[in-house]
Amino acid sequence: MASGWGINGNKGRCFDFWTEFSECMSHCREPKDCALLREDYLECLHHGKEFRRRNSIYKEEQRQLRAAKRKEKEEKDGHGGS
Repeated sequence: MASGWGINGNKGRCFDFWTEFSECMSHCREPKDCALLREDYLECLHHGKEFRRRNSIYKEEQRQLRAAKRKEKEEKDGHGGS
């Protein structure tokens, strides 16, 4: 990745993040000073936050669907006995 070349011969998608992080690391007093740039670079590489967010959204959608089905069943059962 640090070469700057992507798989298609163009600039790699995360190369800009890498250069910013690398520049910061070469001039900082402590590595923690570059923590946010490191986080951005790793997110670009692995998409961890994006996947966690998508998973959370999916789980919430499924929870809401189950709740709606449960409510619908309760209403049907409750009104059917009248």
